[in-house]
Amino acid sequence: MFGIVRPCTRRLGESLRNQWMAHLCGLCLALRKDHGQFARVVTNYDGLLISVLTEAQTGGESGGRRTAGPCPLRGMRTASVVQGEGARLAAAVSLVLASAKVRDHVADGDGMLARRPVAVAARRVAEGWGRAGERTGLDVGFDTAVLVDAVDRQFGIEALAGPGTPILTVTEPTETATAAAFAHTAVLAGRPGNAPALAEAGLLFGRLAHLLDAVEDREADAASGAWNPLTATGTSLGEARRLADDAVHGVRLALREAEFADPALAHVLLVHELRNSVERAFSAPPEPPSRRERRGLVAGCAVWVGLACTCQMCCGTFEDPWSGQQRDGACRGTDCGDCCDCCGCCGDGCDCGCDC
Repeated sequence: MFGIVRPCTRRLGESLRNQWMAHLCGLCLALRKDHGQFARVVTNYDGLLISVLTEAQTGGESGGRRTAGPCPLRGMRTASVVQGEGARLAAAVSLVLASAKVRDHVADGDGMLARRPVAVAARRVAEGWGRAGERTGLDVGFDTAVLVDAVDRQFGIEALAGPGTPILTVTEPTETATAAAFAHTAVLAGRPGNAPALAEAGLLFGRLAHLLDAVEDREADAASGAWNPLTATGTSLGEARRLADDAVHGVRLALREAEFADPALAHVLLVHELRNSVERAFSAPPEPPSRRERRGLVAGCAVWVGLACTCQMCCGTFEDPWSGQQRDGACRGTDCGDCCDCCGCCGDGCDCGCDC
């Protein structure tokens, strides 16, 4: 499970934590229902924001909840999970973007993908995910071609980028793709008037996701010689931080322009936790270079399955299947540090002093 919005579940409080887990499990189960067990490996924290935004606008009236059976990731407990078009849109977007990521790794010959038989198998998986995401997207009225086009343009832009290239030129395809996905939640929720504001929020979220990913990977990319947008364009950390802060502020302003039936979880994730993500990315000291290579996509997925089946990704502390970093399971809270005494605010009546 990956993404830039990794909330401390203890900080969310019991009510919002249960809502967040309902969306996380809803995305995972939507992937399984429509596309099979293996598709669940593309479940990610940022993808569930699409489901969160859809329900925030409907107040839970569209699709609603259902009780899911016992799952190893929940310690074999049942749970109320989100279902409906929001979760399916999140699944479609996750599949298409995961397909693009696999194709990128295959093209670069990363890890085990340098071996032809593994690369051929991975390419087939990627093609299957792409077709599956397209089908589900069409089922909910979303044309995933905008995502595919963004990914294709990303490759070309990165190939041409160099010192002096504006970093926002590099982040534009991600911005465009995320804006389209966020805006479509307004269509699913029956609130088309929200589309412009959510498109703006999505554009800025995509920008922020690209920037924070580049910041967090900068040291590792330098050690391995991998391409990094900040290094390639000569963008300083100071400039990246300025753009990130502006994006967080812009997301907050854009959300104010949209009408929500139940804004609490969306507000916490896209205002408070997004700001925490920026602080985490820019304040964390560089990790010492590791001599151990990062696992390739296929090897990492195999480790992920093992962790999932032993419940470590839910209830324990585990080693990230790809990077090797230590992480807390979803039920333990993520990246808490000393943060857990702060308020558990909601959208309206937020009194935490954040000027939101």
